Amino acid sequence: MSKFSDHNFKGEKALVRVDFNVPLNDQLQITDDTRMQAAVPTIRKILKDGGAVILMSHLGRPKDGPTDKYSLKHLVYHLVNLLGGVTVKFATDCVGEVAEKAAASLQMGEVLLLENLRFHKQEEKGDRDFAQQLAKLGDVYVNDAFGTAHRAHASTAVIAEFFPAEKRMFGLLMEAETSSAEKVLHNAEKPFTAILGGAKVSDKILIIENLMNKANNIIIGGGMAYTFLKAQGKEIGNSLVENDKLDLALELLAKAKSLGVQLLIPEDSVAADKFAPDANTQTVSNDNIPSGWMGLDIGPKSVAKFSEVIAASKTILWNGPMGVFEMPAFQSGTKAVAEAIVKATANGAFSLVGGGDSVAAVNQFGLADKVSYVSTGGGAMLEYFEGKELPGIAAVKQ
Repeated sequence: MSKFSDHNFKGEKALVRVDFNVPLNDQLQITDDTRMQAAVPTIRKILKDGGAVILMSHLGRPKDGPTDKYSLKHLVYHLVNLLGGVTVKFATDCVGEVAEKAAASLQMGEVLLLENLRFHKQEEKGDRDFAQQLAKLGDVYVNDAFGTAHRAHASTAVIAEFFPAEKRMFGLLMEAETSSAEKVLHNAEKPFTAILGGAKVSDKILIIENLMNKANNIIIGGGMAYTFLKAQGKEIGNSLVENDKLDLALELLAKAKSLGVQLLIPEDSVAADKFAPDANTQTVSNDNIPSGWMGLDIGPKSVAKFSEVIAASKTILWNGPMGVFEMPAFQSGTKAVAEAIVKATANGAFSLVGGGDSVAAVNQFGLADKVSYVSTGGGAMLEYFEGKELPGIAAVKQ
């Protein structure tokens, strides 16, 4: 494996796997271009060296081959603007004659965007022949798609074997993602606090277990907190709960205690009488949430306690919101935690925010540039912190 920043791309066609899986509205306009913006520095460096760029990505989950709403052609105009007017060509397929002709006629300084990889079933199957057809298009392979690094697909995990070690590498985004994640997981300065939110304990079991051996504090928020509360015998009203995970919650609490890890569960909640933006609300103690009411955010006591722990931390990992922050009435807990992380970062802590909802939250509150690193890879980051080897990373390194 070669180092991207040391490689000179002059005269080379770089085949770059990006993650352009961006959300589109009904008019097929991009509603959040974070992932596209994240790839720009890698593309620019290749062009500046005097190379050409061939981009491949997937978009959505097309079921039956080519579908207009999943076509990457809808991204071309925006990509031209992001790259400051560079020529961006589009190939109506990612393999075969159309793609090969387009790649062959590509001039240095130009960009070619290939059609959606998932229009071919072979991509998700990790098909070797399909990977080899893709590999034919470029001289160098650059994986800059951290968001898909946990998938063993043709364009992320199989294709690398068709390039010699010095012609395969991570792009700038992938380098930043992996070094930030490694810093937190393997070289965290203590005290290390992990803040885990979201709806279900079942989604976060592995990450909680893996972090128990690394973190000093694990803060639990969001819907999954109520499973822990119910397991402890608290009345949780109509709050979200996984009744089949109550024993597991008690095991996790016991394990944390035995390892000397502080596992913090919210003391109070902002409760609602229905799951709606216009619900009636009240702040209640989590010892006894009234019947018919559901906790939809952490309350002021929890905010104060969590903020105090965050303020004393040197390394912070945040994955998952504290409540239903999409509704204004239930966003104050998530916002307060975000602000506490920002403050700790300003005081010298290293903070990594990852996972779709946490990223959406820091963007919504305009705080993304005030934390150390915002990860673009939701599922990939989760699996990395669960302690799994990611195929897209392993393939380039081998």
